[in-house]
Amino acid sequence: MIHSLFLVNASGDIFLEKHWKSVVSRSVCDYFFEALERATEPENVPPVIPTPHHYLISVLRHRIYFVAVIQSEVPPLFVIEFLHRVVDTFQDYFGVCTEAAIKDNVVVVYELLEEMLDNGFPLATESNILKELIKPPTILRTMVNTITGSTNVGEQLPTGQLSVVPWRRTGVKYTNNEAYFDVVEEIDGTYTFDPVTKMLSWDVGKINPQKLPSLKGTMSLQAGASKPDENPTINIQFKIQQMAISGLKVNRLDMYGEKYKPFKGIKYMTKAGKFQVRT
Repeated sequence: MIHSLFLVNASGDIFLEKHWKSVVSRSVCDYFFEALERATEPENVPPVIPTPHHYLISVLRHRIYFVAVIQSEVPPLFVIEFLHRVVDTFQDYFGVCTEAAIKDNVVVVYELLEEMLDNGFPLATESNILKELIKPPTILRTMVNTITGSTNVGEQLPTGQLSVVPWRRTGVKYTNNEAYFDVVEEIDGTYTFDPVTKMLSWDVGKINPQKLPSLKGTMSLQAGASKPDENPTINIQFKIQQMAISGLKVNRLDMYGEKYKPFKGIKYMTKAGKFQVRT
């Protein structure tokens, strides 16, 4: 399925590549760079780009493009979900998913990619299983590996593969049996704003259902800057804890397949996406 993976930074440079079959030339990314030049915004690059012999499927996370090279037609969302899982794994292992963090832990990165994909098909993508296969890097473990020449690869097969719940290790016991389920709502859109201006952060605070929140303000251009031909674009991001804008509520929550009686709780959160206002 996935033939190769290229990581491209914000400057348009390929700083890491991984091939699971034969080596694909970096020139295949020229089609991606052409689409990047035509895009008005970095996130507007088409997620699927057909080429004469391949398909390029990409995601943008943390100012890094993860570009997968596909030789045959596959469900695009399947590949996109895998790429997001790769980013989440890097962030879980290294704390952040940046170009510097990936370069500093390049050996662990290649070990993770080798375990996550087998001959081009996803194999182990759960964090619990991966951490038993590939130990997370630490300063002490890095020093020991440098001296002894050992690696972060575990010597035993992960026990999580034998569990009916793949994301949980077998034999896990907790003092308090609690299960939390998050209800996350996302509101998507776009505001028109000049890309050279700064991002505006809006703290909504506590929302009163009888009085909707509002935001008012003015914007001034830098000295000597030309007046924009259209309305400026403003990016707004916010989170509202314990609030569901749609009014969605969970009246009943049942758990099956567990012998113990857990404490069950629901947490609500509303997250902002992109908003677009046209006048």
